[in-house]
Amino acid sequence: MKKVELNLVALTNSESHPGQFALVLEDVKMKRRIPITIGAVEAQAIAMVVEKMKPLRPQTHDLFYNSMKALGVKIEEVVINEIVEERYHSKVIFSKGQEKIAVDSRTSDAIALAVRFECPIYTFDFILENTGFSVDTEGLPVDKRGSFINFPLNELEELLEKVLKKEDYESATRIRDAIQKKKIQ
Repeated sequence: MKKVELNLVALTNSESHPGQFALVLEDVKMKRRIPITIGAVEAQAIAMVVEKMKPLRPQTHDLFYNSMKALGVKIEEVVINEIVEERYHSKVIFSKGQEKIAVDSRTSDAIALAVRFECPIYTFDFILENTGFSVDTEGLPVDKRGSFINFPLNELEELLEKVLKKEDYESATRIRDAIQKKKIQ
């Protein structure tokens, strides 16, 4: 199993799961993405750090971060290590001196800690192959035909359905625009 580093590229409202959020992680090298549905509390915990917002009082993840720092414990990495029944499972790898400890975690909590500790986030290639999707440099699904305008309307509608299921809203917006242009023609 090959470990693959991921970057957080988007955090947005989930259209397919009202009241929840879509966290989109992208493979650093191959630009493959995996969308993860998370709760509002976890989304807020991640967004506050990413947006460099300071809460009036420490939140739960901040308490954990501050406690670990006070005890001399670091998080070395977060690893999304499996997917079971369409749910991602993760491990947080802690270190204190030479000792390393892996602890099971919900992926949303692990990522909320990863952004605080500024540690890398990884997954395995088999997870990306099973649940990820590829994007080109403009953030659109890769296709040899090029522009979406070259797709037949029925294929655009099918593609829109697929990217919405994967919660890739950037691509969905572009595909919807192409569908609207096709309908006008």
